[in-house]
Amino acid sequence: MKLNKLTPVVLALLIGGCAVGPDYQRPSAPGALRYKEARGWQQATPQDAQQKGDWWAVYRDPTLDALLRQVQISNQNVAQYEAKYRQALALASGSSRDLLPTVSATASSTRSGTAASSSGATSGGRVSNSHSAQLSASWELDIWGKLRRTLEENQASAEASAAGLGNITLSAQSTLAQDYFQLRILDQRIALYQQSIAAYQRYLTVINNKYRAGSESRATLAQAQTTLASARASALDLSWQRAQLEHAIAVLTGKTPAEFSLAAAPLNATLPAIPAALPSALLQRRPDIAQAERTVAAANAAVGVAIAGYYPDLTLSASGGYSGSSFSNLFSLPNRIWSLGPSLSGTLLDFGATSAKVDQARAAYDADVASYRQTVLSGFQEVEDYLVELHTLQDELQAQQEAAASAQESARVTFNQYQAGMIDYLDVATTENSSLSQQQSLLQLQSTQWVTSVQLIAALGGGWR
Repeated sequence: MKLNKLTPVVLALLIGGCAVGPDYQRPSAPGALRYKEARGWQQATPQDAQQKGDWWAVYRDPTLDALLRQVQISNQNVAQYEAKYRQALALASGSSRDLLPTVSATASSTRSGTAASSSGATSGGRVSNSHSAQLSASWELDIWGKLRRTLEENQASAEASAAGLGNITLSAQSTLAQDYFQLRILDQRIALYQQSIAAYQRYLTVINNKYRAGSESRATLAQAQTTLASARASALDLSWQRAQLEHAIAVLTGKTPAEFSLAAAPLNATLPAIPAALPSALLQRRPDIAQAERTVAAANAAVGVAIAGYYPDLTLSASGGYSGSSFSNLFSLPNRIWSLGPSLSGTLLDFGATSAKVDQARAAYDADVASYRQTVLSGFQEVEDYLVELHTLQDELQAQQEAAASAQESARVTFNQYQAGMIDYLDVATTENSSLSQQQSLLQLQSTQWVTSVQLIAALGGGWR
């Protein structure tokens, strides 16, 4: 077939050719018309690409704001995923170039010869020169859509990588915020212990003086010493916990623990109130859900790539140039060479290898669909868990505040009774320990409340605006 007759056929195949394999449809995912633990949540379209802004701004804490801004710049896990994202983009860009022709150039110059005859019939061997310069082009016609499906797969993988970058960034920011709030509450708990230690030290001094005067027993003195030592031990226990949280924050901001410190300070942040009604589209902004869905899209395209293995590849190639024995007149008409023509290559018998690849790709797709649906289910569970926890913590904190206030009043009355000589110090120690325990429990609940609020924001993909 002549070239001018072949060209319309090729163009028709290119224009009318369709990509083999299934076209992607977003798989159905578990959903609910509303959340069990909140009213006003309505099902909505996924919006994972929506800008979320600085979600931590709702806490109005300048120190936290400065720390979280460093995560995206200096955190090494974020840097790793950012590099992987750039790698995925480059792969997708390379796949798009595969749809275009490839042009290459070659040039060579050789000198060869034959050895002299052993019979002496000739005085020496023959020497010849060969020079060539050539341009060649090839174009794989994507009739069956293998290259397009490969491009789809790599583009979806790049989008999944972008979502992975968003997920690791949100995770690092969320972890830092939780560590920060825990550290600030530990500052308050340590300060409370220090106040108690100072009070216990004063009690011990008074009791020791009375013991030396013979008006207090050895048991009372031992009880006062025990109370003081116990408070010191508890304060030291919180001190190493605080140090470890400070180390964790340092690493999250890309620093070594030795070059980072966070001085003790009161928690001046604002605890955000949960809106009465929020759209369920917020859940669809979660980067891990977007990553799982894009992974499904990539797996779907991979099925098409595998199916294309059943069909032959058609490549158009052309080359032209010059070849001769003399370089001085190499680029002359008599030395011109050229070639042009299509080539068709395909597998006639592979004993089921292609079929196995297709089955493998389809199984991988089914696994990714299940993973996507499980990610959505886990997202719903996390939001429900944190909502019910925050709602319950409100009542629990109120009850604990009342318990702490009552314990403090009991300790005050008991100590006055002891000074009046009405009761033994053992009663004072008991009520003081109870008061300290109740106040520590109140602070621990507040820490849980702050941490859970961060967890809910992260579970919603970064804020509820």
